[in-house]
Amino acid sequence: MGQRAQAAGGCLTALLGAGLGLGVWSYGVQDRFYRFEASPDWSVLYAELPLAVLGGVAAALGVWALVQRVRA
Repeated sequence: MGQRAQAAGGCLTALLGAGLGLGVWSYGVQDRFYRFEASPDWSVLYAELPLAVLGGVAAALGVWALVQRVRA
């Protein structure tokens, strides 16, 4: 595989991982954001969201690198 194809594959994998991280984070976010008889919990947005997206990107790129290593 050429270098451009590998770079494009890595970028698409990172984008897919970010989307999957966002999807996992969004499951049940309404319940985590609005607690019973409490004000909104803003840490759901500024702490959990970036960690979920970055975690998805890291996991996807880790799997992509492992697949590239096995194929070589």
